[in-house]
Amino acid sequence: MVVKPSNADPLQFYKPNPLTMKKVLAIEDDFNIVDLLDIHLRDLHFELEKCYDGETGLRKALEAQFDLIILDLMLPGMDGLEVCRRIRNEGIVTPILMLTAKSEEIDKVLGLEIGADDYMTKPFSVREFIARAKALLRRVERASPRKQAYSHQSKLAFGELVIDLDSRMVTLEGKRVSLSRKEFELLSLLAAHPGKSYDRSRLLNLVWGYDFDGFEHTVNSHINRLRSKIEPDMANPRYILTTWGMGYRFNEELA
Repeated sequence: MVVKPSNADPLQFYKPNPLTMKKVLAIEDDFNIVDLLDIHLRDLHFELEKCYDGETGLRKALEAQFDLIILDLMLPGMDGLEVCRRIRNEGIVTPILMLTAKSEEIDKVLGLEIGADDYMTKPFSVREFIARAKALLRRVERASPRKQAYSHQSKLAFGELVIDLDSRMVTLEGKRVSLSRKEFELLSLLAAHPGKSYDRSRLLNLVWGYDFDGFEHTVNSHINRLRSKIEPDMANPRYILTTWGMGYRFNEELA
C-alpha cells in the first residue's frame, strides 16, 4: 500500500453539501489508491470517476466536465505529464492535483510548468489529500471570476486585446485566444493594474494561491507561453513587459 493510513476522520473538518456535489476524475493505475480515495471522497459526497491509464483518462477529461482531476505522473501508455499537457492545450482549466512516487524536484517543476495546480508525493496521508483537494476547489470558487480582486470592470480593453473577466475569454484582433487558467489569471492580474510591477514570488502567491518555494521560474515559463499567444513580436513585447531586476508588469502606456 503506497498511501499512509490516517486515523483522522475527514468529516471532522468538512461538512458536505449534497446540493453541490463535486465530480472528480482519478487517473491512477494503482487500484489500491483509487479504491481508498473513492471511499473517502464518497464520504464527502464527491462523485469519483476512475480510470487506470493515460489514454482513457485523457479521453474522459476531454469528454466530460469535472471539478477536480487527480493525475498520477507514472501511467501506462501515456504518462501524466503528457496527459496534463494535452488537457491544458485543449483549454480545459479544471484544477489538476498531480501524484508522483518520485521526489525529484524536476518532476514537480515540470508538472507545475505544464499546468498542474498542485502535487503530492507518495506516500501521503488521506487527511493531507482531502485538505489539498478542498483547497484547490475553494481556490477555484474564489477565482470565478477573480475580477473582484483585480478590477470593478467586467472587461479590460487595450486596443486589439480584450479581456472579459466574466466569461474568462481573451480576444486579440477579434479572434479568441486559448489560455490556460493560470495564463488567464496572470494576464488578468497584470492588466488590471497597468504599470504595477510584481516580483515572481508575489505572482506565485497571488495566482497559484500559496508559495511554491524555489519555483519562481514557473512564473517565467507561464509568462513566456502567455507572450507567445498574445504578443505580435516576442522579442519586443507590447503588452507584458519585464521590470528588470524585479519581475513583470502590464504596459502602462496602453492604459
